[in-house]
Amino acid sequence: MIVPMKKLSVVTLSDKKVETLRSLRRLGLMHIEETEGNGERLLKLKQRLSLLESGIYTLTERVKKDTVQVEATTEQALVVAENISASVEEKKSIKVKISALENELQRLEGWGEIDPCELKYLAEKGIKISLYEIPTAEFKALDNNVKTIVLSKTKHTVSCAVIGDVEQSESLAIYRVELPRESTSQIKQNIQDCQNKISNLEREITEYTEYLNSMKSAVLELQKQIEFEAHSSGMAEECLSENPQNAVKVSYFKGYIEEESLDKMRTAAKQNGWGILIEEPTVEDNVPTKLKNNKFVSLIYPLTDFLGTVPGYFEYDISGWFLGFILIFFGIIFGDGGYGLLITAAAAIPILMAFFKKEKISPAFLLAGLFGLSTVIWGTLTCTWFGLPAEKLPMWLQKLSVPVISNVYADKIWQPFWVSGEVGLTTSQNLQIFCFTLALIQLTAAHIKGAVRNRKSLKMLGDIGSALQLIGIYYIVLSLVVNAEVFSLGLVLGAIPVGIVSIALIGVGFVLSFVFSNYEGSVIKAILSSLTNIVSVLLGVVNVFSDIVSYIRLWAVGLAGAAISATVNELAGPLLGNFMFMVLAVVLLVFGHGLNMILNVLSVIVHGIRLNTLEFSSHLDMSWSGHKFKPFEE
Repeated sequence: MIVPMKKLSVVTLSDKKVETLRSLRRLGLMHIEETEGNGERLLKLKQRLSLLESGIYTLTERVKKDTVQVEATTEQALVVAENISASVEEKKSIKVKISALENELQRLEGWGEIDPCELKYLAEKGIKISLYEIPTAEFKALDNNVKTIVLSKTKHTVSCAVIGDVEQSESLAIYRVELPRESTSQIKQNIQDCQNKISNLEREITEYTEYLNSMKSAVLELQKQIEFEAHSSGMAEECLSENPQNAVKVSYFKGYIEEESLDKMRTAAKQNGWGILIEEPTVEDNVPTKLKNNKFVSLIYPLTDFLGTVPGYFEYDISGWFLGFILIFFGIIFGDGGYGLLITAAAAIPILMAFFKKEKISPAFLLAGLFGLSTVIWGTLTCTWFGLPAEKLPMWLQKLSVPVISNVYADKIWQPFWVSGEVGLTTSQNLQIFCFTLALIQLTAAHIKGAVRNRKSLKMLGDIGSALQLIGIYYIVLSLVVNAEVFSLGLVLGAIPVGIVSIALIGVGFVLSFVFSNYEGSVIKAILSSLTNIVSVLLGVVNVFSDIVSYIRLWAVGLAGAAISATVNELAGPLLGNFMFMVLAVVLLVFGHGLNMILNVLSVIVHGIRLNTLEFSSHLDMSWSGHKFKPFEE
């Protein structure tokens, strides 16, 4: 269930707002609305937080499992973060310098070893030497008086040393090579020195990995300080008197509190002299959501936390539905009882370790165990174990399966009582019917929940109409997708024309939905609203069809996984008969089935979760627009 909330405003004297916030934090009852805050202190705290986070990012890449952690205060952690930041910045500047030096070496690469000091010495002795890179055509046109020594040449350019002054040739000046400030050997030494400095800086940074945990703790501390300062500096302020000499200033802020905690808040307000205003939240308010369920249903929380899905306060808590259906979807998608045993065993190890150590068992491992058991059950029902042919499995496993969906009877045609002749359903078609039936149950449940919520309004008829459409379209899907002969539109059972009834349900459901889905006190306004969005309303019928058909993905993905596991067995089978290739066969089996399990996990995330958070949620009119209730606490 979604815990009922109240909107709460707290008023206090401005000179006591810090004290008020400290008292509220000790109480830990109120979710305060986020405020931007302002001031130099807040800015400084954010800068410190950024410095620590940057340091943690740098150390995380270097930390080793056996690194012994040192306990340090927040201030000591900040000093370490500053040192790391300084070292990182120095590293960057050195790398820029190395890049510049390497570019200089590359520029002088074709000239060999150059020492500008030696050239300067020769110039002082009257021997002036200059370096040039001259286009071949212009080199050939040089005056014979110009003395040159060709060092290298290409098809288009001549690299040469010119002896003496060539100032009389102005056109030649543009080809002159600028001498380096240092010799090329010194440049190489400078690069080596810079690389040594980087190595030293890397060692210094690595030595700080022992402070990683302390820095993470400091981040948590600073986040609390930032939260406190943001609330303190972001409080609205009012003056109760127009006379500035006798002005009394009050500060106030808004937030939300659990309904069951109101008595504690009233007591605290009375003791501290706060003014409080309690109101009912409205749909315009950004009310946080807190979910409260029994221990079993709460097992779904690790998955929803991973997905970051939180229902809005005025939406539904579908935790129980989500858990129930995702277990079914998981089992169908994995589809293999052998895989289920592996998952269950992997989850059982940490569960048993925690049990014997009398520690709290992680809900994530319990959820994984349920996923494994679900897969074992589905594998048992369909007689699917590690992709092995059903006829090669023990007879007792074959007998445990359900015939109409079992691989043992994959080639058999199942004939419903209302058909005759050779018409019937295959095992695959029975599985498709099962998937579509899941769709009908889940999507109809969504509209039943809507009807219950709107039971005091005519809008309830709109939800009933949507449910009738689902039932009618369900039969149409069976006819069009599964088997048009078995589920004929002309089918009559007893005196009931099933096909005609299904079409009638769609028509009646559409009318009820058209008239009452937008009902807000006036039938005429509801009809006009539907007419305004007539295209969307008509497409809604098509969407119902596609939503039901969408559940066939469960069968299709499960079938693909089974095909992969069977292929892996076929590839490894011949190798198992040869001792020389036994190891290769085992590696192939482990790799192939392991990869298949990873693909199945991705399929659950893409397909299984989608059916809950998209198809099911859209029929509930849920947008998952909520955010968690986070009380202001120490």
